[in-house]
Amino acid sequence: MLTGKELILATKPFAKEIRWKSWYYMLTSFFLLVGTIVANVYMSDFNSFGMILVRIACSVFTAMMLSRFFIIFHDYQHHTILRNSWLANIIFTSFSIYMITPPNIWKRSHDHHHNHNAKLFSASIGSYPIMTRQKFLEASKSEQFAYLAIRSPINMFFAYFTTFIYGMCISSFISSPRRHWDSLVVLALHVAIGTFIFIKFGWLTFLLAFFLPFFLSHMLGAYLFYAQHNFPGVTFKKNVEWSYTNAALESSSFMDLNPFMQWVTANIGFHHIHHLNSKIPFYRLPEAMAAIPELQDAKITTLMPSDIAACLRLKVWDADENRMIGKKELEAYQQVA
Repeated sequence: MLTGKELILATKPFAKEIRWKSWYYMLTSFFLLVGTIVANVYMSDFNSFGMILVRIACSVFTAMMLSRFFIIFHDYQHHTILRNSWLANIIFTSFSIYMITPPNIWKRSHDHHHNHNAKLFSASIGSYPIMTRQKFLEASKSEQFAYLAIRSPINMFFAYFTTFIYGMCISSFISSPRRHWDSLVVLALHVAIGTFIFIKFGWLTFLLAFFLPFFLSHMLGAYLFYAQHNFPGVTFKKNVEWSYTNAALESSSFMDLNPFMQWVTANIGFHHIHHLNSKIPFYRLPEAMAAIPELQDAKITTLMPSDIAACLRLKVWDADENRMIGKKELEAYQQVA
């Protein structure tokens, strides 16, 4: 039974990029993304009911391609694929601007997340915050409200506005204008692109080719990120008890998806393996799981409504019961207190 460093070393053979595959998956996804946006803009002159339905379907597929390409971009940011390629750098930098994801703040916050995943007492940089039951009950009403609001399904639903426009861009710039000047530039360019589409092609094309794809992809991304670390059976540790390997295997889920959604999400559902070794390219994660038995006993969630509801019910960490508890259980403790 492999554990700790031995298990990480066992994944090392899979942490080798197959360069032609990286280019193939990146370029095909990029051209599919651009193609669906261009197609929706091209169809702006056709406003029959049937054509509008086609455009809505195209819009949804654009959202899926934004999600897929973002996860491929995420691998690039980990220096897992296409390192030292000027062309890849141009494409991914342009995409990060379009996706309102300033590379500077996103990489630093995401690296912090990987290094501190599932620690109870760590800054919630790049992660959904976690409070213990005791800390929550001791918090002020405003602190409790803010905590629950961030973890709310409403926040995930409106992630385009709350997490990306405000969190990634506005909040980061306000906190440190010199350090995060690029956040303001990214937001300005994003707004400029949207304004151009609205003026040039009209409100319907703005809605279907620009706004709706962003709204849906950011909503999906916000929930995926949440469910990868907030699911029934997840564990959190005090900093002194924390270990990198255990955090990957016990506090990161395997999201069991159908083949199409696995493709759309670029295998990010193999999240426990990604956290164990972020240098494994996304297209080799299933290969690693199939080859290493210790990776097959993962904590599973899905996109089924019942599993989504079960994840969203979780609110705080109960150290006494060693599990996450929901609002009803929390309210029972509040009444006792």
